[in-house]
Amino acid sequence: MEKLYDYVIIGSGLFGSVFAHEMTKRGKKCLVIEKRSHAYGNLFCEKIENINVHKYGAHIFHTSDESIWSYVNQFVKFNNFVNSPLINYQNELYNLPFNMNTFYKLWGTVSPQDAKAVIADQIANLNFTKATNLEEQAQLLVGTDIYNMFIKGYTEKQWGKRPSLLPASIIKRIPVRFTYNNNYFDDHYQGIPIGGYNALMEKFLNGIDLRLNCDYFSDRTYFESLGKKLVFTGKIDQFFNYKFGVLEYRSLRFENKILPIENFQGNAVVNYTDANIPFTRIYEHKHFEFGSQPSTVITKEYPISSSTDREPYYPINDSLNMTIFNQYKEVSKDFPNVIFGGRLAEYKYYDMHQVIGSALTKMKHELKLAYV
Repeated sequence: MEKLYDYVIIGSGLFGSVFAHEMTKRGKKCLVIEKRSHAYGNLFCEKIENINVHKYGAHIFHTSDESIWSYVNQFVKFNNFVNSPLINYQNELYNLPFNMNTFYKLWGTVSPQDAKAVIADQIANLNFTKATNLEEQAQLLVGTDIYNMFIKGYTEKQWGKRPSLLPASIIKRIPVRFTYNNNYFDDHYQGIPIGGYNALMEKFLNGIDLRLNCDYFSDRTYFESLGKKLVFTGKIDQFFNYKFGVLEYRSLRFENKILPIENFQGNAVVNYTDANIPFTRIYEHKHFEFGSQPSTVITKEYPISSSTDREPYYPINDSLNMTIFNQYKEVSKDFPNVIFGGRLAEYKYYDMHQVIGSALTKMKHELKLAYV
């Protein structure tokens, strides 16, 4: 029987949408299947009080890859938003990334040399020189004050485990600057799509067949029968019916509130690092797009444990989970008609530009194979 589509793409998030767009542009017929009632995956924005609310957590586009920046800018223009989050610790505000503003507030240090000396002195007083876990790694990087105030409690909430039980690799580096630069990212390019992320995602999926409220796992045989190849962007362990075990993630719960005031916190993102405060961050969405609406919308973000029926967000890439994932990766090689891509299918914490890069790479690889 003739297949209706060249590619059936499971998931309308960033990977699936970019892949579908590029293949359609090259004459391939694509169908995108989405289990939610809306498209665009976790980038979906809900309009509340005329504010683009990031429904699945704050997303800030940043990259140093000029080709990726040029790529997204051909679809929409980006504003000049710069991510400069704040830390709220015991009702005191500090700058993040840790910089000279942070050090001055902590220790009264004015010169970079003085701040470096304080951190070096704290590191010298540790009773270890090599990190075996996240707690030790963080202290070796920034000393004990910053660790105890800004990292320990936040990490416990984010990962649901004591930092001493987490691998050092999770915190390979901490943004520390001995300047007064409050820009969290080091990347050359940064911003939010003008009009919100829906404006960008709509361009990717324009003219492509899209079916919402369709769960691929409800009838795999049917959906696979529609296309010559399958592009899968969901959880790779679920694809293989968890035969090697369940991969762990951290999930999130979001609590939105509309406030009848123009400005709640004066900043897009404020992190709460006290262990006894259950949420990790508050977003005020209008500040991502420099809004002047008379009311505002805030979101509290609560990390929670994941399960097979909760939305996965952060892969827990420790040795146990990577051993399980590598078994799935190996067996996926036996499925030449399935392309696995995206954060869930590749079990990798991707930033947005990395997801786009992965989709473009796999698209080019696929076309090269098709014409051999």
